[in-house]
Amino acid sequence: MSEPLFMDAEIKQNRSLSDRGFVVLISVITVINLASALIFVSQGATLVPVFLAAAVLAVTFAFLASFRAARAVERVQVSAYEVRVTHEARGRVRLVWESPTAFTRVATERDEDDRVTGLVLSLSGRRTFVAAALSPRERGEFARALEDALWRAKRGG
Repeated sequence: MSEPLFMDAEIKQNRSLSDRGFVVLISVITVINLASALIFVSQGATLVPVFLAAAVLAVTFAFLASFRAARAVERVQVSAYEVRVTHEARGRVRLVWESPTAFTRVATERDEDDRVTGLVLSLSGRRTFVAAALSPRERGEFARALEDALWRAKRGG
């Protein structure tokens, strides 16, 4: 987008486990499985360590896949002329939504406790969900910020 932006938001999944925490967790799991393997080998169960090693590898690969998915970014941009939503992952950018600012509507879906469970952009029967990585409270705040950005963009500042 070459024109001035009224919103340029990056939405990322929250990662509660740091890289250092991951190393510590995998180390603890490995040590526990290694101690268990030694006990089983001492009692003659020679195949158990193979399965314990497979379990450690499976947990490690699951965390690595989760971390890779958490690096994905959803970008929401609002200019005076268009609203654009893109997904950026592994160096690739995929356009998810593009619509004229003047006709784009924002709607929220709420549960029985009035929490925002979904944030929807719509235009002429088309719809797309945005900000799924946010918590219900954050999604509500983002909805208000997005509506404000659309309002300012429609009025030229």
